Amino acid sequence: MSTKTLLLTGASRGIGHATVKSFQAAGWRVLTVSRTAFDNRCPWHAGATDHFQGDLSDAEARADLVARVRETLGPEGLGAIVNNAGISPKGEGGARLGIAGTDDATWQQVMNVNLFGPAALMRDLMPELETAKGCVVNVGSIVGSRVHPFAGAAYACSKAALAALTREAAAEFGPRGIRCNMVTPGEIETEILSPGTEEITRSIPLRRLGQSEEVARVVLFLCSEQSSYISGASIDVNGGQHV
Repeated sequence: MSTKTLLLTGASRGIGHATVKSFQAAGWRVLTVSRTAFDNRCPWHAGATDHFQGDLSDAEARADLVARVRETLGPEGLGAIVNNAGISPKGEGGARLGIAGTDDATWQQVMNVNLFGPAALMRDLMPELETAKGCVVNVGSIVGSRVHPFAGAAYACSKAALAALTREAAAEFGPRGIRCNMVTPGEIETEILSPGTEEITRSIPLRRLGQSEEVARVVLFLCSEQSSYISGASIDVNGGQHV
């Protein structure tokens, strides 16, 4: 069997970091994308070789990125795209940015990275996905369906729109043999947690924060044959926080 290839955005930490390790352990080749050069602290095979530096918020940079990714793929195409990269701007002192405090430039930046970037990658690499009968997993957030004490308005709206994009893609790409799903994490323990997140665990039925590896395992499931008849779905990974 030929090795399947994953294209993953936002791989350097947290959920993305754990996703690389999960897919490589399952035998996948992983191509990573970020705005920065490869971080040598990322402990995985072929990391520097299979890393692409590019700005997903810039249309010209995305076109160049897609061209470079296409050059490295073999005739088997692209097995999966995991759109994990995202930004959540904060106000002064890490304050939540509501509607009144979010300027036009911030709205545009958030939508470019969190929504337009994933849509463009799915569109431009659709032929390669179709060749492999591949799949797409978009990494959303619980804030896409509820007001959150830390995540701002622009971020929340971008994640709600990402859920709609996932449904649209599932309907449009399904006849081409491409599955599109979403994983929706809740409070995940990473290095960028906002102060006070621990207090939220009191309202989570499992009474703890989630781990990046727990999200990564669901992402891998959605890209595997075990989920071959699942498309257009959103799987909550939040310890029951949504109930």
